[in-house]
Amino acid sequence: MVTRLIKNEKDYEQALSRIEALMDAEAGTPEIDELELLAALVEMYEDRHYPIGPPEPVEAIKFRMDQLGLNQKDLVPHIGSKSKVSEVLNGKRPLTLAMMRSLNKNLCIPAEVLLQEPGAGFPQEMQNMEWHKFPITEMAKRCWIPKIRNIKENAEELMQRFITQAGGLEVVSPALLRQGKGSRYNSKTDPYALTAWCIRVLTIAKNNPLKQRYQKGSIKQGDLQKVARLSYFENGPLLAKEYLEKQGIHLIVVPHLPKTYLDGAAMLMPDGTPIIGLTLRYDRIDNFWFCLLHETAHVAKHLSSTARMIIDDMDLREPDSDYEDRIEREADEMASEGLIPQKIWAKKPIKGKATKAEIVALAEQLKIHPAIIAGRIRYEQNNYRLLSKMVGCGQVRRYFTETCPGASVA
Repeated sequence: MVTRLIKNEKDYEQALSRIEALMDAEAGTPEIDELELLAALVEMYEDRHYPIGPPEPVEAIKFRMDQLGLNQKDLVPHIGSKSKVSEVLNGKRPLTLAMMRSLNKNLCIPAEVLLQEPGAGFPQEMQNMEWHKFPITEMAKRCWIPKIRNIKENAEELMQRFITQAGGLEVVSPALLRQGKGSRYNSKTDPYALTAWCIRVLTIAKNNPLKQRYQKGSIKQGDLQKVARLSYFENGPLLAKEYLEKQGIHLIVVPHLPKTYLDGAAMLMPDGTPIIGLTLRYDRIDNFWFCLLHETAHVAKHLSSTARMIIDDMDLREPDSDYEDRIEREADEMASEGLIPQKIWAKKPIKGKATKAEIVALAEQLKIHPAIIAGRIRYEQNNYRLLSKMVGCGQVRRYFTETCPGASVA
């Protein structure tokens, strides 16, 4: 009689042979007791080594249709058109989350069967979220999400995964994103495109943790001047990134998405790590350094547990405006002071029509890039045709390229 567990395939085969030999055992005999024990041991072994998974979703749907006496037409409200129903039942079209939720709610097919994951439930739904409005085609081109067929239909699945990569809904909450609407939030902005850009920035930060921990209040006006002086060097943008990371601050460049009207943003990760996100939609040296210092000023002065994100469209910045938001005005002042101290600029070191020689001489004195001075003159005179050859067009993006390995079509 068997007295030990079945531990391997040899034991398993022997047990099956013995069960076959005992199939005619009579009740009340030692053989029937042995048969029952062997059957229990075989069941334990099979549960461990040959588990039976849930049925395939299509099989479950067809089974439920048979139970309820439904035909393909009855599935149209849950799956879509007749052609989609046919494609799903023939295994030519995958189920979307929207289809699964409807089948679960209306036909009582378990979520774990539809998702093919034991104990799984559907992802949390975001109220009033219209997933198809995200620029998923553009996001796929940039390899932010996989390139798949029927991409629009699978917008929710793709975006749910995209959000999970950034840390989940608690990180990318609508409340957080609403905080970005400040005085330099363009009213023409597509909120879905902006949300996607913010999630991408948060994901990159999450995947690249910094060695240093940011200490709140550690960034002062003098630090902005140190950052500005890095512009003096040819690889200044990369040196600035390195400097900020040593202070525990991310500097992440992600090109803007269409209809975002975005130059930069300052935001906080859940653990309090600040992020400076830039788009470089204007690939100019003067623009880069002003935007960088402007967002650094927001990190130093304005980000908090109740203001975790500040969005900036610098096209809305106006010289000597009386209507600017206080925090935007403060950030402008700190950035300007960091680039060219007011005590020097107030002395009008460059009078009248600026010459290239005068700009270069002042830049050498301040140990900053001449483009910064040229940009200041263009802004204050509100004439962006001036000194166009001195603002460093096309000289920043090359330092911040994001590789796209591509995604195979599923």
